[in-house]
Amino acid sequence: MDTAALVLDLAYAREPTLGAGRLVCVDGPGGSGKTTLAAALAERHPGSTVVHMDDLYDGWSGLLDVRGPLDDLLLPLARGEAGSYRRYDWHQRRYAETVVVAPAPLLVLEGVASGVRSHAHLATVTVWVTAPADLRLHRGLERDGIALHDQWQEWMRNEEVLFAREGVAGRADVLVDGTGVAPPRVRRP
Repeated sequence: MDTAALVLDLAYAREPTLGAGRLVCVDGPGGSGKTTLAAALAERHPGSTVVHMDDLYDGWSGLLDVRGPLDDLLLPLARGEAGSYRRYDWHQRRYAETVVVAPAPLLVLEGVASGVRSHAHLATVTVWVTAPADLRLHRGLERDGIALHDQWQEWMRNEEVLFAREGVAGRADVLVDGTGVAPPRVRRP
């Protein structure tokens, strides 16, 4: 089953929630496969906009406080106006330029905490992607380098706190196995 097609079909079966556009939140723990799914959604839906939560966090310690950056991005879009965010530069370890995001028919917000409760009312579809912890850590270290092992361990502990607080997995419309073994499951048609 084509997960991207399933998510897009569900999104377009629902009313717009982000002004005249739709918002698909692709949430789940780091290294689970969210970025891969977001890329597939963008490929299937030309003209969509993808925003990665990695660009919104205040570095390794910014996971637990994303409300402000999400307000700046999503609240104007909900009014049909351009939203914005300051892009975090992971190499410089500081915020860089402001990125303006114009209203679009589809915004894919990809990353840990994209489905937080404070902005759940704006999500057309929330997707939860998961994979075993050892695989996620392996993927993360393969991408970021073994030197960041301690940061990844701390990140995974912060994810547990965030997920317990936000309950995204329990509210998600679509459940996706990031290993690709099990087919996606729609919970709320």
